Amino acid sequence: MAENKVETVDFTPVEYDPQYILMVKDLKKYFPIKGGLLSKTIGHVKAVDGVTFNLKRGCTMGLVGESGCGKSTFGRTLLQLYRQTDGKTMYYGASRDELAPEYIEKTIRHLPHGRHELAALEKKRDEMQKVYDAADEQKRLHMHNDLTAAKKAANDAYLNIVNVIGGFITAKDLGPVMKIFSERHDRCCDLHKAIEKRAPVKLNYDEEAFKLSKLKAGERGYDSRKGKLDKLAEKVAAHDKLVEAARAEIAKVDARIDAMRAKYAADPEFQKHEALLDNGIDLARLTYPEVRTLRCQMQYIFQDPYSSLNPRMTVANIIGEGLLAHKYCKKANERMHEEILQTMEDCGLAPYFLHRYPHQFSGGQRQRIGIARSLAVHPKFVVCDEAVSALDVSIQSQIINLLQDLKEQQHLTYLFITHDLSVVKYISDRIGVMYLGNLVELADSQEIFDHPMHPYTEALLESIPTTEEKRDLAVLEGDIPSPVNPPKGCKFHTRCKYCTEICTHVVPDWEEVTPNHFVACHHKLHTNE
Repeated sequence: MAENKVETVDFTPVEYDPQYILMVKDLKKYFPIKGGLLSKTIGHVKAVDGVTFNLKRGCTMGLVGESGCGKSTFGRTLLQLYRQTDGKTMYYGASRDELAPEYIEKTIRHLPHGRHELAALEKKRDEMQKVYDAADEQKRLHMHNDLTAAKKAANDAYLNIVNVIGGFITAKDLGPVMKIFSERHDRCCDLHKAIEKRAPVKLNYDEEAFKLSKLKAGERGYDSRKGKLDKLAEKVAAHDKLVEAARAEIAKVDARIDAMRAKYAADPEFQKHEALLDNGIDLARLTYPEVRTLRCQMQYIFQDPYSSLNPRMTVANIIGEGLLAHKYCKKANERMHEEILQTMEDCGLAPYFLHRYPHQFSGGQRQRIGIARSLAVHPKFVVCDEAVSALDVSIQSQIINLLQDLKEQQHLTYLFITHDLSVVKYISDRIGVMYLGNLVELADSQEIFDHPMHPYTEALLESIPTTEEKRDLAVLEGDIPSPVNPPKGCKFHTRCKYCTEICTHVVPDWEEVTPNHFVACHHKLHTNE
């Protein structure tokens, strides 16, 4: 009989690494199921059920899996188009100081209450752990979910505090800590306001600079426009000084905080918590206006090029909508027109498409319009959701090459969602394999193809048609189980040919088997090769 082991959950916090643009820990997205006369919640669709990964800047991560496994939901949840149910999604593409998110101020203001609540949660966790350790094996199985929930509640409360103040969570007197961190947040708010006030002035300057570039020295109107531009330049310079002054004030407060830290230099407990100080932006804790502010940096290419474009809008309006929303340009002027034309050129669209409507284009052309719409605002991270699945092979290759070229030109980071393993192998640096809301394997692209360790990955690779040898294509028997009532243990065990008793009871750990190769499986394949 197999060992009756219970699920283990890794609560190790994600530590900041500047090479990453996204660091995701245990991301979940559940959709409520309503029923009855009062429309009460009677269950949940567990579309994304605990995903952990890090994404490096300038890389492309491919995401593959069967239809209905949660790939698109995962991509939308990353961008907070769907607000996540649980987990940590840390974004490092923008400065937290410049954004000055509201949750920082709330954490600092409620620090005594937060620490008291954390102590209560930790006490409850420890008491449950003692009962769990003293219980027999059968009782542990019934207690495990409650214990896991208690551990997670304590861990989340701890991270919400320590990510903001670091080792100062150990301070006996929180008064000075609250005072200095509140002062720092106030200075960050001043910086945010200074940047916001600078933006319209800089926009006016850019507009005038563009108009002046169309004139030659000595032409009529050149001198007056040059004089106007010089005045705007002075205003921009004045706002730049205000921005730099705000940054200098933050630096002064940081110096005082560093002086406070120096007192704890020999305290290992302080240093342990201090290592988890994180300047990333916790996307899940942002308000809706704050999320909108970051929309220009995180964009989405939708999978359906037919329904994702407004049929009543021209190509110019579709591409220009983001430019107006994020105040890159003023409405209906020559500069905006040229910006749109440049984006269209980058995406392989002819200039005469400008005033046409979506119904006048083929699928490949519509997909290019969708790409142009996303890239017009110069994002840093783009989710490509089945961006080539509806296209024929020749158009697919054009779009993929286009995405590759744009990635190099604009230093983009992609999450590329697809069913096509040949496509994902070509475009991706790393590949994640998803099954029923969970990542089951994550590794470098070539490593996935050469040494798959999860049975599901192996089955996907064996199903790829080939002309090199005559063989029967592997077919997985059965359908994906329901995300409402997923099977116990490993979710893939109902279709796995390597399944044993432990697979039916125990959720496999997400572990790094070889460097940068992560797998969640009890029976890992090719581990001895």
